[in-house]
Amino acid sequence: MNRLLKLQGMLIDEIDKYGAIVTERDEPLEWEKVHISSCAKIGYIMALFRDVDPDMAACACACHDFGRIVTGKQKGHAEAGYEPVKAFLKKTELFSEEEIEQIAVAVKNHSSKSELGGPIEEIVKDADVLDFDQYGTELPREEQKRRLRRIEGVLADMKKAGFVL
Repeated sequence: MNRLLKLQGMLIDEIDKYGAIVTERDEPLEWEKVHISSCAKIGYIMALFRDVDPDMAACACACHDFGRIVTGKQKGHAEAGYEPVKAFLKKTELFSEEEIEQIAVAVKNHSSKSELGGPIEEIVKDADVLDFDQYGTELPREEQKRRLRRIEGVLADMKKAGFVL
């Protein structure tokens, strides 16, 4: 079994665990489960197109909302996820220290859609916006809408190159 599949199973267990502890949530638990999986898939394909490690990109995409999983709150969830996701990833024994830090930084910075980050971080931001859009969820912030408009050009390039989301 590959580590993305193992990670997603462990994330679903975490969602269930924190769902029992934190009952007041901004997003339903079902959304969290769907979102980790669909973001991971989008991130994997985007990474192939951008010549970035697809496994790392997909794993970072799967973990990006860990702060909302543990707090139940949307506001400040990216920053709130940094330390908890590091502890969680270490416990999984699936990642090196460097990989854990790379994923944790992407988690911490993914809500800053107008700021430029490293390749994994940018894939996480793009996958997050695309996933919300594909389910018809309103993007409330202008920086999210701008990123989506920019990604639409990337999607056209990907389609021309034979990549399909």
